[in-house]
Parts: sequence; C-alpha cells; structure tokens
Amino acid sequence: MSRRRVFVTGGTGYLGQPLVRELVARGHEVRALVRPASAGGLPEGAEAVAGDALGDFAASIPPSDTLVHLVGTPHPGPHKGRQFRTIDLASIRASVAAAKRAGVRHLVYVSVAHPAPAMHAYIAARKEGEALIAASGLSATILRPWYVLGPGHRWPGVMLPAYWLMERLPWTRDSALRLGLVSLSQMVAALVSAVENPVEGVRFAGVPEIRDSGRAIRPRLA
Repeated sequence: MSRRRVFVTGGTGYLGQPLVRELVARGHEVRALVRPASAGGLPEGAEAVAGDALGDFAASIPPSDTLVHLVGTPHPGPHKGRQFRTIDLASIRASVAAAKRAGVRHLVYVSVAHPAPAMHAYIAARKEGEALIAASGLSATILRPWYVLGPGHRWPGVMLPAYWLMERLPWTRDSALRLGLVSLSQMVAALVSAVENPVEGVRFAGVPEIRDSGRAIRPRLA
C-alpha cells in the first residue's frame, strides 16, 4: 500500500476525528482544514490548515491525492432544512471547486442512502452534492450510509432486531439493506478503503459495501 497525501474537511467532527486518527496510524500524510478555534480537536499527527470550509480554500490545499469531505450539519433532523442548504450543500460546492483548482486526484464524499421515507430536505441537499461531483469531472467515491451508530448516536440501535428480520424477508430485504444501520468503525473503515483504493470515474458505496469494508479493515477508534 502506498502512502497517500490526504486533505480532510470536517476533520474534528464525529467521523473526522476517528478517520484522521486511523489514516495517521496507517502511515498516511494527513492535513485538515480547520477553524482556528477547533484546531485543538484535530488528532495528533495531522497538520492543521486554517481556513473556512464554506469559502474558497483551494490555495490552502497542498499537493494531495485525495480530498475527503466530511463537513455537515451535526445531528441532522427534519427541522434543519435551512442548514442542509447553507452548510452541507454550500460546503461540498466549495470542496468540489477547491479540489478542481488544486488538482486533487480523488474526492471522497459522504452522501446518504436514498430513496427513503424521511429526511427529504437532507437527502435533497446530498443528492445535489452528488450532482455537483458528477458535473465536475472529478474522480470520486460517494458513500451512502443511512445512520452511523456510535458515541452520542446510538438511539436507532433499538431498531436492530427489526432490521435483522426485515433483511431476511424477501419483500423488505432491499429497503432494509439500503437503509440499514452501520457502525462508526464500519464507516471509518469504508472511508479508509476509499482513500487507499482510489478510482477513475465515480464509484458508489451503499450500506452493504460499507459493512464489507468494516469486515476487511478494523480501525483503531480509541
């Protein structure tokens, strides 16, 4: 495995911290765009680059193989429709523009599983983000989880028995797999796999593929 030069937006967040920690542990060179007030939350071994993920930060990106975009509204809910436009959509638009100008070879984007019976505004913003990537001509890996279980994000875990049953019934299997739950370790493993295995063109990874990555790679989250 070759050493990758990775630039991360959202590196101090729920997914960002364990991902950055794992990439550093695996020997990759990691830089993360952070606000000065958040720089202390960046795991040791990564380089903080001051900047605004909603603005023009192309000049802040050093030569990089991959840009991982993790900026988004914390704890998404139906009442946060405006934030999905002003944060989630605006930030991926900025990342696509910055990646193109900086000559980044591969973009990794966390979208969301769809179609789905809920969270329509969130899904709409993420689908627009996918469309921006497709129109840009960038090579990209787009991951589509539904909900990532982890510290502070555990309440859907009570539905795991129902998911287990629905994944085994022919008439509910496809929906249950597409909208299934994944663990934080599985999600981090999928992101690591995307970084270490870049593609030409655009690749999509849904819940089954994210779970498979979790079996192949066991990240150290602590």
